[in-house]
Amino acid sequence: MNNLKPGLDVKHINPFLQSCVTIYESLTQVKPAVGKPALAELNFQEATFVIQVGVTGALKGQVLIVMTTDNAKHIASQMMMGMPVEEIDEMATSALSELGNMIMGNTATIFSTQNIHIDITPPMAVMGAQLKLASDIQALRIPMICDGVERFDLYICVAQD
Repeated sequence: MNNLKPGLDVKHINPFLQSCVTIYESLTQVKPAVGKPALAELNFQEATFVIQVGVTGALKGQVLIVMTTDNAKHIASQMMMGMPVEEIDEMATSALSELGNMIMGNTATIFSTQNIHIDITPPMAVMGAQLKLASDIQALRIPMICDGVERFDLYICVAQD
């Protein structure tokens, strides 16, 4: 974690969290609780599904929504009105990518009300075990807990321009 740019000022974290909670709840009817934030590395040992969305404009970097593949299947099933999801196929990947797109689109809207203008890139989905991703900006990991279970983590690797 040495030689990394510091991330965002704490006042800029809330739009990400607010969007995450609001959008996830609207798509799944389950309101996530926000866990304790911590600095983190982008190393994932177990089978993991990652939605990556780039941020440009007044803020720059990447936001990752990270979950185990089992949690990805669970969340995709919730988003598809309870339809069983046995594997992360094209439909499940599309649903989960849209989750990332909607969270980050809403985040951009909230920032615009604060006169902070950002753009987002289309989401990119990555899946695998023993993933090691890199960012030159320190990652802040924020767990999202649903019904007592840590369902996914929000990694904010974004800095002010």
